[in-house]
Amino acid sequence: MEIWWFNQERLRRNPMKKPTMAQKKVGKVMHEYKEGTLHSGSKKGKEVTSRKQAIAIALSEAGMSKPKKKMK
Repeated sequence: MEIWWFNQERLRRNPMKKPTMAQKKVGKVMHEYKEGTLHSGSKKGKEVTSRKQAIAIALSEAGMSKPKKKMK
């Protein structure tokens, strides 16, 4: 019954591991949001003011999907 131990070890971050391209893209988009330069759509679109909307844009540009919530 050492399964829980294996999962905990696997989930820890490895400091030597490089971020993936998707993680870099999400970081870049969130940095734009924090600076106030992130626009919805193109540069002509409105500036994004919602953090949730910024996350949705970041995940979309990175080609990732939204993590599913755990059901209780």
